[in-house]
Amino acid sequence: MKTQAIFCALLCSGTLLLSSCDTKTATDTTAATENGAAGDTAPMDHSTMDHSTTAGDSPLKASMDEMMAKMDAMKMKGNTDHDFAHMMLEHHKGAVAMADIQLRDGKDATMRQMAEKIKADQQQEIGELEAVATRLDNAPTNYQPQDLNDPFTAQMKMSMTTMMQHMPATVANPDMNFNMLMTTHHQSAMDMAKAEVTHGKDSKLKAMAEKMIATQQKEIDAFKTWHAQNADKM
Repeated sequence: MKTQAIFCALLCSGTLLLSSCDTKTATDTTAATENGAAGDTAPMDHSTMDHSTTAGDSPLKASMDEMMAKMDAMKMKGNTDHDFAHMMLEHHKGAVAMADIQLRDGKDATMRQMAEKIKADQQQEIGELEAVATRLDNAPTNYQPQDLNDPFTAQMKMSMTTMMQHMPATVANPDMNFNMLMTTHHQSAMDMAKAEVTHGKDSKLKAMAEKMIATQQKEIDAFKTWHAQNADKM
């Protein structure tokens, strides 16, 4: 009996010791987890990060990428005129942003003059497009935006795909970058406008699209002429 009592006492002591160790381990683990979580949610210090632009970067290219991301994220209603108006609004806003960058960074008088004209023209058209887009907010569905075989969907998608595939490599000269990137941008706008002329129903918007095609084709021709005369800036 005495031996059994001693054994029981030792067993109880061991159990208490193990329990104490387990409790301490759990407490330490919890504390470590909490400290780790606090570290994960602490704000990162960006003060030492380099945000400078390298020679190969172009703010114009970044502006085009931002425009394309906004256009890609747009939810289509399923009405050709409504969706063209909203897509072209973002496209025009992208052109205005690019013109502003050229007026900030560019030196060439011809390219600066073209930037000023593009900005003025497209700001005016933005106002006109906004009015049309609002008017068409309740327009009925007349195409399938998720069907890649739908003629309007296919033509609009091709305009964006072609722009991305023909994106020129940027150079150190900001005037040449504006020239090349705006040429590509204009061509995409023309392709979109041609889709509206072919598949749109709104007569006023179709007339605007035809005007865009004519105006931007002239500007593309002027860009190409300047490019040929300034090949040394490549």
